[in-house]
Amino acid sequence: MAVKFEKTGDGSYMLDVCGYVCPQPQMYTKKALQKLGVGDVLTVVFDNPSSGESIISMCESDGNDLFDQNNQNGTSSWKIRKGG
Repeated sequence: MAVKFEKTGDGSYMLDVCGYVCPQPQMYTKKALQKLGVGDVLTVVFDNPSSGESIISMCESDGNDLFDQNNQNGTSSWKIRKGG
């Protein structure tokens, strides 16, 4: 099981942390966002429901915009726009 972080387009990235439990998805999300520029979008894919609360809280405290939450069949795919 490995974390997958990749550029998917101009200013867009994907982080797959499926199979990981708290606090790892939040920590990997924070590290990935640190590599992005202001306005870039990170899609985080995870399957641990309790990670969602931690990611929401982190986005609020760090000034990032969580603007799309898609949850299907136990897997979540959330889009976060890096703030300034």
